[in-house]
Amino acid sequence: MSKSVGFSYGWVVVGLGALMTCVAFGSMLSLAVFLQPISEAMGWSRSGVSAAATIDFLAMGLAAFFWGTLSDRFGTRIVVVSGTLLLGAGLIGASQATSLWQFQLAFGVLIGIAAGSFYAPMVAVASAWIEHRRSLAVALVSAGMGVSPLTVAPFASWLITSYDWRTAMLVIGIVALALLIPASLLVRRPPEPSTPAAANGTGAPDGQWTVTQALRTPQFIILACAHFACCAAHSGPIFHLVSYAMICGIAPLTAVTVYSLAGFSGLGGRLLLGMLADRLGAKHVLVGGLFVQALSIATFLAVGQLGEFYALSVVFGLAYGGVMPLYAVLVREYFGVRIMGSMFGAVSAFASLGMALGPLAGGWVFDAFHAYNWLYVGSFAIGMAAVAVALSFPSAKRPPQPSQDLGRATA
Repeated sequence: MSKSVGFSYGWVVVGLGALMTCVAFGSMLSLAVFLQPISEAMGWSRSGVSAAATIDFLAMGLAAFFWGTLSDRFGTRIVVVSGTLLLGAGLIGASQATSLWQFQLAFGVLIGIAAGSFYAPMVAVASAWIEHRRSLAVALVSAGMGVSPLTVAPFASWLITSYDWRTAMLVIGIVALALLIPASLLVRRPPEPSTPAAANGTGAPDGQWTVTQALRTPQFIILACAHFACCAAHSGPIFHLVSYAMICGIAPLTAVTVYSLAGFSGLGGRLLLGMLADRLGAKHVLVGGLFVQALSIATFLAVGQLGEFYALSVVFGLAYGGVMPLYAVLVREYFGVRIMGSMFGAVSAFASLGMALGPLAGGWVFDAFHAYNWLYVGSFAIGMAAVAVALSFPSAKRPPQPSQDLGRATA
């Protein structure tokens, strides 16, 4: 394969990744739109329905490392094909659920496992295809999640208004299969890296990490903790944004536009912060983005009018959307492309645990206090903790050499 052909198809892979993350995460996060209709139609508590989202992120976290390892070993195509089939099964099964546990099993477990098969593997394969402007490429794959509130959420809201929640979820499941099966079959393995330094991390030009070595490094531990706190901070405000806006007197369909605007801003944030990271470095941009995210979460306590919601959703979306791809860039810089699927899958597992906290915590706060104030107070505190952890990122270092490993083994 010539370099020009590889370069051009690399951006095709980036586009496929963006489509997959849009459909998969849009389908999963559309539960924010389904929350009130399902609760009213089925008589289930909001915390019970919200628990499906918590299960989603727990299942996604547990599956992410597994999918990433499979992707490193067998290629990304088989992973995303398998995830597509699970995603369709989960959506169609959830649309037919007659009890809460059935809904939580289908929408929570199946869709959560499926979602884990797309993000980390597609980020890893896109990063392997693109050697230059890698931060932008990773940001574009991640941008699919930013597009999803502009596509899947309004589509779900229109279907619910026109029909009912069951029909809406069934249709989304069928559309997801129709879009993602052909896209998955177009994914190709990347060409071999042009240089040894490109194959390893920027801090490891002379050797290669093993997964076991990498999992014991301070780089991995701090990255995982920062991603966990970042996602724990914004997951509740994102998931309950539609419900919070409705409590403040915003009409249901208009409240969805607030959520969609935040998602659109997240798309812009991914591109903006991705380009800044190529110029300024991922760590510095990440710290700034996390600080803006925490401040915008706290500001939700002071808004109540539609215009205020729109303005804040822009800032919030820019921040939380922009920081998400930067963790993948740092994983790539620290550990290289050869084990990136495994390592980013492991980091994403911690992020998923953080994402799992917000929906359930928000549902519990609302059921207990009939308001969301304490959700935003707690999320702000966790957001500031994410800033502190990100500030402590160590520099990249070289992996242990074979002689060092032998010395450890015989010690």
